[in-house]
Amino acid sequence: MSTAAFLQGIAEFNQQEFYACHDTLEAIWMEATESEKRFYQGILQVAVGCYHLGNSNWRGAVMLLGEGVRRLRDYTPTHQGVNVDQLLMDSLELLTTLQKIEPTQIQEFVKELEEDDHILPRIITVNSEG
Repeated sequence: MSTAAFLQGIAEFNQQEFYACHDTLEAIWMEATESEKRFYQGILQVAVGCYHLGNSNWRGAVMLLGEGVRRLRDYTPTHQGVNVDQLLMDSLELLTTLQKIEPTQIQEFVKELEEDDHILPRIITVNSEG
């Protein structure tokens, strides 16, 4: 795994460049060991869920956020320098919010995101595997 590529994927995620993040992390995921694939896939799915959200695709956002959360749970509290607990908490909060609104309200919710982007998950890095 290329540390530089992984850091690039994290930066793209945090800059809400979710499509680019998908491309970057997919290349890492394809070459990862079996034990690491689920970690990258979890982050990828959260990113794609956010991408779907940006396109007002309620169903895609809910499905992918849910799948990403399910995969990332195996890697708490931290993994490969990522605060997985925080990513899970943020992703679950977004997922829960989406599940409480009607799919027909998705465009209104996306407009709110444009004004308050801290609603979206971010990847927080840590220095050690504590």
